[in-house]
Amino acid sequence: MEIKMEDIKQLRERTGAGMVDCKKALEESGGDIEKAVEILRKKGIAKAAKRSEREAGEGIVLVAANDAGDEGYILEINSETDFVARNEKFQKLAEAVFNVVKNNKPKDLDELMNQTMDGGTVKESLDSLSGTIGEKLGIKRFAVLTGACVAAYSHAAGRIGVLLSLDKAGENELAKDMAMQVVAASPRYLNREQVLPEEVEKEKEIYRENLAKEGKPEPIMEKIIAGKLDKYFEEVCLLEQEYIKDDKKKVKDILGEVKVEKFLRYSL
Repeated sequence: MEIKMEDIKQLRERTGAGMVDCKKALEESGGDIEKAVEILRKKGIAKAAKRSEREAGEGIVLVAANDAGDEGYILEINSETDFVARNEKFQKLAEAVFNVVKNNKPKDLDELMNQTMDGGTVKESLDSLSGTIGEKLGIKRFAVLTGACVAAYSHAAGRIGVLLSLDKAGENELAKDMAMQVVAASPRYLNREQVLPEEVEKEKEIYRENLAKEGKPEPIMEKIIAGKLDKYFEEVCLLEQEYIKDDKKKVKDILGEVKVEKFLRYSL
């Protein structure tokens, strides 16, 4: 029998299940929506919509670069528990979504969710597995990074992933070392010029209040604040950080004439 699109949409609204699962349930029920709801509930698929308020804070970060080394991909896909994150079905779904990112390079999350995968869309596949497994699943973020030399680095069994691009081709080892630096030291900015002015002012205010409580005179206070800011930049700015393989040098010393164009760090 022919299944009407209106019935599929109605069933989807009632259950939160994907369109493919709704269509199959309607076919199995002979077009009876109430029976289709029952079929989806028995399969666990109808539970997905009721989990929308739960926090999906576990999961996996997938990261890779292409063979040419000039393009990289990163994806964070979430579950509610680490147990599900290690589940084979979840892992396979994550890899399938990651392949969609690599092959189609969607421009944003909405476009990714509507990409075709396994006979439906990415969103429908997520909803379907969510119902089967019994947890809320979701995609938090993804990105595609291009550059003359792109490195990808995964750490802690997929809990941290980094993409980093250099402005000079062929610097694969250096790019990998820089990606490892980002994993280990967790910089928030590339250089001190990128730090937001309001963030700098907030730090100064905190330092000034603490120094005032210590009774430091104003001229000395300003010198101490300048020193504390330098230390702050060394913590949050990649180029200012101590190099993890040689703490007597800074990252900018290791780079020399090569420049880091951009880095992305995803962490669960």
